[in-house]
Amino acid sequence: MRLYELGERLSSAKDKSQHAADYEAIIAAVKGQSVKAKQLAAQLIPRFFRSFPALATRAMEAMFDLVDMEELATRIQAIRGFPLLAKDAEFVSKIADILGQLLASEENVERDAVHKALMSLIRQDVKSSLQPLFKHVESGSEIREKVICFLKDKVFPVKAELLKPQAEMERYLTDLIKKSVLDVTGLEFKLFMDFLRSLSIFGDSAPQESFQELIEIIQAQADLDAQFNVSDIDHIERWTSCMYMALPIFMRGGSSSKFLNYFVKQIVPVFDKIPEEKKLDLLKTVAASSPYATAQDSRQLLPSVVQLLKKYMPGKKVEDINHNYVECLLYTFHHLAHKTPNTTNSLCGYKIVTGQPSDRLGEDFSEHYKDFTERLTGTEETVRAASKRLTQGMADFNKAISSAKTEEEKTKIKSDQQKSTMAMRAYNNILAMAQPLHVKSPLFIGDKKITLSWMEQPKKPAATAAGGKRPQPAINGNAPASKKGRGAGATRNQLVNRAFEG
Repeated sequence: MRLYELGERLSSAKDKSQHAADYEAIIAAVKGQSVKAKQLAAQLIPRFFRSFPALATRAMEAMFDLVDMEELATRIQAIRGFPLLAKDAEFVSKIADILGQLLASEENVERDAVHKALMSLIRQDVKSSLQPLFKHVESGSEIREKVICFLKDKVFPVKAELLKPQAEMERYLTDLIKKSVLDVTGLEFKLFMDFLRSLSIFGDSAPQESFQELIEIIQAQADLDAQFNVSDIDHIERWTSCMYMALPIFMRGGSSSKFLNYFVKQIVPVFDKIPEEKKLDLLKTVAASSPYATAQDSRQLLPSVVQLLKKYMPGKKVEDINHNYVECLLYTFHHLAHKTPNTTNSLCGYKIVTGQPSDRLGEDFSEHYKDFTERLTGTEETVRAASKRLTQGMADFNKAISSAKTEEEKTKIKSDQQKSTMAMRAYNNILAMAQPLHVKSPLFIGDKKITLSWMEQPKKPAATAAGGKRPQPAINGNAPASKKGRGAGATRNQLVNRAFEG
């Protein structure tokens, strides 16, 4: 075959640039009828590509034609040759764009070749390769999901190898991600945020501005500049999930102000109209973030929390209360009041002296104190009665499991048992938090003595055998430390499947 002769002549030539006609003939073979000639051209064009810069554009176009061929073997041969064509940034971007589109291939062997070619290309020029891939995510093209999977499975795991110099390349990738997450599904957004948090520029030693940058990305996703629409379930879920996602960053010093202000001004006024199954999620996120609120934010949020507490704490003993709501609200109340205790003077009639004009000690708020403590008493009596009934019923679960005839019955009983256990934890927390609030000048709980019922419970230390070593103490309530959616059925922009399920 003539192409073999052309290839051998170019291989043996010392000055290949004198054989431009031979290389042109190889490029022309792509337009021919012979499948074997096309496959051979797919091998030869990349091999001698750098020897003929004047023919680079024609060679590139020929390679693009080859990956459009019907014959699988021809396409794969062309795909494997693409990394050899990466002679400058412009060519790299074009090739990465084409390979990105080929990620949608249904042939496993072809898709595997694309993965390898793309990784080879990325290792040669990270910036020029990743930019067109992220463009597919940002623009919402048909292959965006395939591109995201490729980034997750192939690129992100080897970030330490690819991102050099580290600070510069991490910043470049961060900017690409920030543009791309404006319209993604909840799970995709979580994927990108988890990746960003793994970068050194957002590590524990990063400046405060870095944490705030992450918070601002999450705030944009939560759509905090929009008017809250109580009938927009998607927005409620997005706000809840975004705030939950921001919790680890609040712990490291990121500001929760914008989220909390939005809750006070937009959500609390229409709280009654929010679907019941969403209210608890909202209260859980506020409770979980309350330990990290500033004193200023606490002052703004406390009136709303007291308002909700009065709604859900009856002034007398009743049959039952919404213990989940009360637990969250009491926990939030304690942590906020711990930051700004004198704010409770006018809200609950407490007499707490800080020496500030805001103490308002000269005013009479005794009616507030009477009302608030009566509600606490009514809540405690209701909870004790409910707790007693629950305790009596807990013993029956093991008997019921033993007598269950099917696995389905056992699963149902175990689920009920778990719910009862969670309710008992909530009851115990409510009693523990209500008890210190009966005095005129209470000390608010501002540490981690209380673990919310729906959070992971502290491990109980194992019994110490005589002469044995004491177990290592639990750290922060955990076990001792050791050495929009797209797609079928997705709701547009829906964030992280219900953040608190399970």
